[in-house]
Amino acid sequence: MTAQAIDNSNNPGGFLGSKDLTKDLLASVVVFLVALPLCLGIAIASGAPPALGLITGIIGGLVVGFLAGSPLQVSGPAAGLAVLVYQAVQEHGLAMLGIIGLIAGALQLLAGIARLGQWFRAISPSVIHGMLAGIGVLILASQFHVMLDAKPIGTGFENIIGIPGAVYDAFFPMTMDNHHIAAGVGVVTIASIILWNAFKPEMLKSIPAPLVAVIVGTAVAWAFQLDINRVNVPDSLGDSLNIPGAEEFAKALDPQILILAVVFAFVASAETLLCATAVDQMHTGVRTKYDKELRAQGIGNLLCGAVGALPMTGVIVRSSANVQAGATSRFSAIMHGVWLLATVAALPWLLANIPTAALAAILVYTGYKLVNVAQIRKIASFGRAELLIYFATLACIVGFDLLTGVLVGFALATAKLVWTFTHVQVDTFEEGNRVDMVLHGSATFFSIPKLAGELETVKTGQEVHIHFEYLDHIDHACLDMLGNWEKQHEATGGKLVMEWKELQKRYRRPGDGETSPLELVRQKRADDANYPADTKGILPAE
Repeated sequence: MTAQAIDNSNNPGGFLGSKDLTKDLLASVVVFLVALPLCLGIAIASGAPPALGLITGIIGGLVVGFLAGSPLQVSGPAAGLAVLVYQAVQEHGLAMLGIIGLIAGALQLLAGIARLGQWFRAISPSVIHGMLAGIGVLILASQFHVMLDAKPIGTGFENIIGIPGAVYDAFFPMTMDNHHIAAGVGVVTIASIILWNAFKPEMLKSIPAPLVAVIVGTAVAWAFQLDINRVNVPDSLGDSLNIPGAEEFAKALDPQILILAVVFAFVASAETLLCATAVDQMHTGVRTKYDKELRAQGIGNLLCGAVGALPMTGVIVRSSANVQAGATSRFSAIMHGVWLLATVAALPWLLANIPTAALAAILVYTGYKLVNVAQIRKIASFGRAELLIYFATLACIVGFDLLTGVLVGFALATAKLVWTFTHVQVDTFEEGNRVDMVLHGSATFFSIPKLAGELETVKTGQEVHIHFEYLDHIDHACLDMLGNWEKQHEATGGKLVMEWKELQKRYRRPGDGETSPLELVRQKRADDANYPADTKGILPAE
């Protein structure tokens, strides 16, 4: 991937100082073409009218694009929230979606004002990727049924278990339904994505695969006049607004609604800021201001909630397309919202010809891609514990719900952290009258029972050498215990040898009048600067 350089020194992250608005304009068209089918498909997957997804995309471009702390990030309805939205709509009705969005947006705005943006990044990658994979499995399982012009069965496991039966019904229809016809359109759509990604011409590489797939699926349905479900788009966006009323506001303090709003705010913020971090790695321009981005997302979700649209996040597919298309400023994200608005206003009849099976097929493929096998291998390279956290998060999301999965993953990641910083390994080597004990890990007060147990195996009169050089940390409780044991062991004729000076150098803070570690580094840098160029790296260390 080619890094994009951005020069907005006079207007950081803005488009007024952009050197080439033409690049941004062309990039905005690419992002629009990616966003259009995803806005429609994610709305359908969320159990909401497609127009509500388009409204979120428009707000994400026109409002959040202008305010964002990550200039090249694109915001809109996200597959990562589709499962949560679907559950909320099924349990509380579509009308409550606006209330949940208002509360979640307010929480995000307050978090941004309180400068909590960086803290949303303090989540184990295994939990985040497990969450994305769990969401991917849920989207794939539910949208597989929609791809056959059927409704999702129920929970994640129920949808997964029902897939073989749905496939059988598609191949061997027992009634006069058209599941097999919709399945054919879905298969053609997925095949179009795969083939376009593999064989697209160099001169057309900027055209996104989802757009090609939607065009192919729609063309097949139109050419053969197939009797399958199509997108229901109103003639006017105003007709599709889902503005909450007094009855909905009266339920705003319902504990279930409040919990849902907190979950929405947390998941949307985590997904947005992780996406912003990924976008920063794709270019060399202005870095993300996380608190500003969080405030922008809060304002965006407040507006989405006010009109009852889908909640939004920063989304990686549209954002990466934006960078790859050559965007240099926020102008591209803003203009993609303009194109969405213009399309809905001028061409609603065109959108109404898109088969829902084609949009569902795109989300089936998206769900599959969220279960990133390469990422699983990377997590496995950090140990079995990280892999356990990943799969536990994934399984709990599929088996229970998103909140349970994230909480289980977070609890396991915390438990691993506690284990890592409280676990000590003691290796003992005995020869003659001498015993060597090598300590690994972290020796804390949690480790005292284990350390004491090892010391109890030492025979009277033996000389014990304890090696600390492989420890990550040792606290005062362990040192105090060793000092007491030393007195008892010497009283019985034994001897304990410990490198106290090394411990002091390693763990003790400098006292009054002593040189701090930071000052030592500064002195070393000054010394390095005084070395002749041809002797740097040759002179012996002191």
